[in-house]
Amino acid sequence: MLKKTFFFILILSLPVCLNAQQNIYTLQDVVALAQGKSLWSLRVQNQKEQVFWAYKSFQARFKPQLGFDGTLPDFNRSIDPITQDDGSEQFRRRTFTSAELGLGISQRISPTGGTVFMRSEIGRIQQFGDNEYLTYRANPITVGLYQPIFTFNQFKWDKKIEPILYEEAMKEYNEDIEGISLRASGLFFDLLLAQISSEIAKKNRANNDTIYKIGLGRYELGKIAENELLQLELNLRNSEQQVSQEGLNVETRTLELNQFIGNNENTSVFLIEPTVIPEFDIDEQKAIEQAKQNRQQYLSFKRQQLEAERNVAEAKGESGLNVQINGSFGLTNTSEEFNLLYQDLQDRENLSVTFQIPIIDWGRQKSAIKSALANQELIKNTVAQEEINFEQEIYVLVKRFQILKSQLEAAIIADEIGQKRYDIAQQRYLVAKISITDLNIALQDKDSAKRTYLNALRDFWNAYYEIRMLTLYDFEKNEVINYE
Repeated sequence: MLKKTFFFILILSLPVCLNAQQNIYTLQDVVALAQGKSLWSLRVQNQKEQVFWAYKSFQARFKPQLGFDGTLPDFNRSIDPITQDDGSEQFRRRTFTSAELGLGISQRISPTGGTVFMRSEIGRIQQFGDNEYLTYRANPITVGLYQPIFTFNQFKWDKKIEPILYEEAMKEYNEDIEGISLRASGLFFDLLLAQISSEIAKKNRANNDTIYKIGLGRYELGKIAENELLQLELNLRNSEQQVSQEGLNVETRTLELNQFIGNNENTSVFLIEPTVIPEFDIDEQKAIEQAKQNRQQYLSFKRQQLEAERNVAEAKGESGLNVQINGSFGLTNTSEEFNLLYQDLQDRENLSVTFQIPIIDWGRQKSAIKSALANQELIKNTVAQEEINFEQEIYVLVKRFQILKSQLEAAIIADEIGQKRYDIAQQRYLVAKISITDLNIALQDKDSAKRTYLNALRDFWNAYYEIRMLTLYDFEKNEVINYE
């Protein structure tokens, strides 16, 4: 008895378990899942992290760098030339070890392109053999400067361009997320259209089956001709084939959507048709202004012009007088006893000025400068044209969105009319008031109106997410879109 009761409960709960495997999604649900779980979302997240840490590495280059280095030990056994007391040199066999440790800090100077440093060193040499000795050397502190003059300053231009590259990447991340939303919207409506088409096909099959059975009865009574009966049967067979085809379309579109939103279980999906149209207006100038402020592309215009200026500065900086100043000041001492090493310290100074002046290069440097200037002018004109195209793209998209909204409103009414007309035509055919031809026309018009409505619905929402992607602005909430 207990086993029978358990089996009965299991049978009753089976439909509930099966229904639990079906996911019910709205358009917003699908977009949120795609943004959070899809492989595309994970990929753009990884790209964002890569750019973030690369920029952190760039910033670290302009902060003080502290380093510790040394050699422990350096063993050497060789025959070397040794300077004698009288100034002559003789080869002597030597065996010695040396060791050295150093601690230094350096800081780049981006406005001038130089580097300042401070360093402390200590070293030890011990020789073995007939002339055995042990000596120490210490440079407790050395302060110095490496400074190029009249040369191209890479540091200064990096400080200008790298932050723009980072900001571009962050804005591109926002665009990529909105691009995922746009793609998710397309897949949502692909499946929604397939599901609704499947339901239409099933209803048409049921209606055609009912009409065929009625027509068969009328044919047996001699009220309709065989030709009309055959037309009814053909309608039924076509609707059965349509049901099979639409069922396959649903399976295919479900698989595509599940894969995109990261649902690896490939469960069945039921989509809720978005019947509420967002009520907001978009001003063309506001859309263009927001796109300029928020999009990566507009920042890239500024970056391209800066890079062209940098290339000109680099060509000019490498074509004239190059001077390098190296200077340092510090304290030093040497002793055979370690405890005396930091007593009676002596000055230690170094100053060198090196220069390079090109005399004959057969026009190479002049050509480099002219090429950089020509490229700068080309980029200036190209960016100016791209800015015009940029504004036109946003303007046309906003206008198209407004038209699509009007078309959707008209398609909703047409769909309601088409369905109502078919219902009336079906009832009139059942009471033999119209012909099968008129009924088929009403059916075709109904299905055509439904497809027009669904396509208008898809076009509207795709345009909605495309505007979001190209402006990075939510006109429904009046706020900038930022996923950072």
